[in-house]
Amino acid sequence: MTIPGSVGPERLDRWIEEGGVIVTTGQQPGLLGGPLYALYKGISAVRLAERLESLLARPVLPVFWVASEDHDWEEADHAYVIDTANELIRLQVQDPGHMKRALHRIPLGAEIVDVVEQAAQNLPTTDFSAPYLDELRKAYKPGVTLADGFTDLLSSLLAPLGMCFADAASPAVKKLSGPLLLEELGQAEAHEVLLREDADKLESAGYSPQVPILEGAVNLFLEGPEGRERIYRNGNNFELRRSHQSLSTDAVRKSAESDPLTLSPNVLLRPVVESTIFPVVSYVAGPGETAYYAQIKRLFQAYGLMMPVIYPRHAVTVIEAKVRKKLDKFGLDPESLKRPLHEIMSDMARDDMPDDVRQALGKLESDVTLGSAGLLKAVTSIDPTLKGPVTSARNTALSAFQAAERKIMQSVKRENEVASNQVEVAQRHLFPEGQPQERILAPLYYLVRYGSEFVESLVERFAVDLGEETE
Repeated sequence: MTIPGSVGPERLDRWIEEGGVIVTTGQQPGLLGGPLYALYKGISAVRLAERLESLLARPVLPVFWVASEDHDWEEADHAYVIDTANELIRLQVQDPGHMKRALHRIPLGAEIVDVVEQAAQNLPTTDFSAPYLDELRKAYKPGVTLADGFTDLLSSLLAPLGMCFADAASPAVKKLSGPLLLEELGQAEAHEVLLREDADKLESAGYSPQVPILEGAVNLFLEGPEGRERIYRNGNNFELRRSHQSLSTDAVRKSAESDPLTLSPNVLLRPVVESTIFPVVSYVAGPGETAYYAQIKRLFQAYGLMMPVIYPRHAVTVIEAKVRKKLDKFGLDPESLKRPLHEIMSDMARDDMPDDVRQALGKLESDVTLGSAGLLKAVTSIDPTLKGPVTSARNTALSAFQAAERKIMQSVKRENEVASNQVEVAQRHLFPEGQPQERILAPLYYLVRYGSEFVESLVERFAVDLGEETE
């Protein structure tokens, strides 16, 4: 395995001279470097670029697109770590009240210092922790944005592997993408028609479109009176979704010319913007992104572009030795921890119930069922109306035994309280908040415990198999 180091002038010159191409991936910025899967996306892109460079015999650069134009503060303002007592800790920056403005517009206040220190206090002190906490403090500080902090922290992990970063709101990106955004304004109705046709085809094939095609909606956002607002067609003019401000085509153009940051693409147009700026050969996507790429092939074609090949990002479940020990102790597999804890413990209690108790309960229920069947047959020959009382008596008896079984199981559960606590800890590590760990936990949790070896092991595991034939 040969992963290129940080991209320097020589590699960039070679990339230009030899007609290099690019592998992209991307993510909305978030607190503490975002969830684990942001790191997984980056490493997947690095490994794919490395493999394609060998296959295509030309330079291939991995580029991480930081979606800083996103305005969903509530999705980006928090992160989770697990503390030294194995408790899940939510860290959050309070909403500064910027009314749905793009994340790159919102500077962090003094509160970020306390949030970072709270993270540091809840993570263990190890041989590896100091450098990562220093990077965290350097990345997230008053005056910077969540996008700045996210980029700085993630680049400290990925840039040494050869990853480049592109901020969606950077002056260079906005300058290069501006003409396409204005062209989209004029093609809004035609592009809505083709996107709707493809969405209808997906539905006819039994799939639900990942991104709904809304009537009159343009694939653009404009910063208006209520923050970043979706543009809608309104006759010969346009209208902003939340504020209902009416704008002419010239007004939108003048706004973009005055400040290019005011106009930005939606999720369907963003990949087209990327391929307009960069020679993108492949995009490393998560499951949701893979789904919406299925909707936009003809949007690429409308701009004379070929859609990149979609490569699914790698996904792993990190099982530490202390968690593996608990799984082995109770005979559980990781997937079984997806279920609610009470269901897991009920199954364990049922398995732990003494054999003589289980057999006695089974015999009682069997005897009642068989005995009542015999009685039912006998009494119906005397009087058919007796079927109801006998059936009711049988059901009452069975219900009583089932209630007794539940009480016995509850007693077994109480005896297994320690086991319940241990299973809950394992579940908190693998499925915190009922979600896969990669969608919840910040990378820092593992970095401070295992150092660079954590990233190195991911690089090693994220091998790329393109299925090409070998002799």
